[in-house]
Amino acid sequence: MASMKVTKFEEQAPGSDWQADKVDQPEYGRYLEDFRDGDVFVHPRAFTIDRSFAQEYATVFHEANPVFLSAPVAQANGFADMPVHPMMVFNIALCLGVQNNSEKAMANLGYYQVNFLQAVYPGDSLTARSKVLSKRDRGPDKPGIVHVSTICQNQTGAVVLMYERKIMVPPRGDGAPAQGGDPAAAFPLPAEPQIQLPEFKAPDAETRLLTGSNTYFEDFSAGQIIIHKNMRTITDEHVPWTYRMGNTHPLHYDRIYSMGLSGKMSGEPIVYGGLVFGWLIGLSSRDLTENMIWDLGYTEGYHTNPAVSGDTVGSISRILSTTEGPVPGTGILQVQLIGVKNIATKVAFEKYGADLFIKEGDKKGLGKEKISDKIFEIERKILIKKRP
Repeated sequence: MASMKVTKFEEQAPGSDWQADKVDQPEYGRYLEDFRDGDVFVHPRAFTIDRSFAQEYATVFHEANPVFLSAPVAQANGFADMPVHPMMVFNIALCLGVQNNSEKAMANLGYYQVNFLQAVYPGDSLTARSKVLSKRDRGPDKPGIVHVSTICQNQTGAVVLMYERKIMVPPRGDGAPAQGGDPAAAFPLPAEPQIQLPEFKAPDAETRLLTGSNTYFEDFSAGQIIIHKNMRTITDEHVPWTYRMGNTHPLHYDRIYSMGLSGKMSGEPIVYGGLVFGWLIGLSSRDLTENMIWDLGYTEGYHTNPAVSGDTVGSISRILSTTEGPVPGTGILQVQLIGVKNIATKVAFEKYGADLFIKEGDKKGLGKEKISDKIFEIERKILIKKRP
């Protein structure tokens, strides 16, 4: 180990000049010109998740499944330890990618093909990298659409998560050289991805008492709608949670920045969408996933309206299908999750009915009005226990 002798630090500022031609104003994020098909970005920073942080996430985001709260319960269900909640892993991976992918973005257009490939445990360290799948230039001075694929790896290099995302990005428009990706960076997306499920075993009778008796596979059927009664008022807590997840976009924590924007994003800082996503998932947990073994993934997810501090959000689920699981004693649910804000979930269902479950992007073509009270829509797959 190197050492250095302690000496008195002399104050230098009073006698030093500053030079106008040496003022730097660092900028982060990428404009549309900085994305090229096939570019790979290795995202800066890495993230080690400790046990207390993992459990704190699960509780703050209303998780009811004790697998994410108790190591003994997780082990009784076949996990090596208490796993980190998949939505926490998703949020960290997405946020690690913000500096390269979306710190200049005008909007996050959607999530696609989110797959949780294996469990992450306390003590694991996560990194992320993205590959540009396509870029759509919509003409001079218009924002374009960038489609990226992102993988998240643990400290052994194993891919634990993969997903795609579409982002609306403005052009720089000044003819400056593009900031390309790292030409030497690999993108080890598995050719045939496999989900590494825990060694599932039916827990003993005592452990089974720790979950509800009405959330086994047999308790759900296609067409069933579950109106989750409990809702969540988001406070200014969203600001520190944004940076705790590693998100560096100033839209979510810098009021001067957000007030300086134009359009519907102007005003108070917008709640980072991954946090809204996490709260909506958690609010559905007690009615839907207390006996979930694994969150298999999501497809076609959209934030249809923004949320700000003070908004109250809630969830409604619709069971789309029920199929046999890959191991005995399990089944798979495919579920549509809908998020609403500032209206009770029961009232929202009574007011809008079936229109809640139609994608907002399809409404115009169907001659229907978009729902301003609706903030989120996505489909998910859940691996869940059958009743012992």
